Amino acid sequence: MSDTPAPPVRLRADVLATPAYRQGATPTKPGFKLSSNENPFEPLPGVLAAITERAGLSHRYAAAGMPELRAAIAEPFGVDAGSVHLGAGSVTILYQLVHAAAGPGDEYLYAWPSFEAYPALGLASGATPVAVPLNARAEHALDAFAAAITERTRVVLLCSPNNPTGPAIGRADFDRFMARVPADTLVVLDEAYREFVTDPQAVRGEDVLREHPNLVVLRTFSKAYGLAGLRIGYGVGDPAILGAAASVAVPLSVTGIAESAALAVLAPEAREAGAERIAALAERRDGLAASLRELGLDVPEAQGNFVWIRETAAGEGGVESALALAADFAEAGTLVRPFAGHGVRISVGEAESVPEVLRVVAAHLGR
Repeated sequence: MSDTPAPPVRLRADVLATPAYRQGATPTKPGFKLSSNENPFEPLPGVLAAITERAGLSHRYAAAGMPELRAAIAEPFGVDAGSVHLGAGSVTILYQLVHAAAGPGDEYLYAWPSFEAYPALGLASGATPVAVPLNARAEHALDAFAAAITERTRVVLLCSPNNPTGPAIGRADFDRFMARVPADTLVVLDEAYREFVTDPQAVRGEDVLREHPNLVVLRTFSKAYGLAGLRIGYGVGDPAILGAAASVAVPLSVTGIAESAALAVLAPEAREAGAERIAALAERRDGLAASLRELGLDVPEAQGNFVWIRETAAGEGGVESALALAADFAEAGTLVRPFAGHGVRISVGEAESVPEVLRVVAAHLGR
């Protein structure tokens, strides 16, 4: 029996049947929050100064179009500012793109398990979600993706590196896949964790965008740049595609404070300091993954700011129950994100959290 109360009015059955996105909870006892892939570093000093300065103008809307920020984002992609669209986090642009491209009777494809918001992206427009299972290495099964594309497919979502499992899509695999995608089908390369990728063979949005008019690349300031609470992300692609996304967007959803903070982290001195923090987190991630493998766990290639522990039969190379492992973490005061039937995602947080993660996992495994 469902714990959800019956609504007092008539609502759409498909909406009621789709779980809402669930944000990571906050620990209720001393411990670490490793459930939301947040950056453990506080904002850079330049960011705090920019926020403080902008706060005095909070009675005004942000500058129309935010041209300075869009130009700064466009430069590394080799495009102009008209090819950049801003949103209150890249997840809002995901909703906009699916809404703009796919309606009743249409389909959109995504990997599973992947970003938990994907299954609900088509609710507003009536599009049907189609999940494509990951392969045995917890990677996108691109051949299966290509085979799943039909005349009804309007959008294909690729998450690289994949949240929650970690592997990034290789450039060669991406090129082969794009050659099989119809030119009139929108492909969204969701690179929310791109800054943490250290694999030189991984696809980079900057390198492939101009080769594919049907491609939109998404990035965010929430993860690597530590602006999760300010909600700002962006998409880069064909201006006509992004214009359609803007047509279904909530107006004025990106604040001037978020704009100022994003400009601050893109300043040269902030980029240098931010790169050092990103490198430290990537090194911490690699060390955590290696230590978990030493405990006998088959941890997939980790390219985000998180690691993945599989749920496997009899616990071979993983754990028997993702929920049980998450419960052990919660009992110890640390929160992680379980995906029932699939595995557990553990965010890379403070340096002090790493020994605690290994202690809890080892105890769960009886080591």
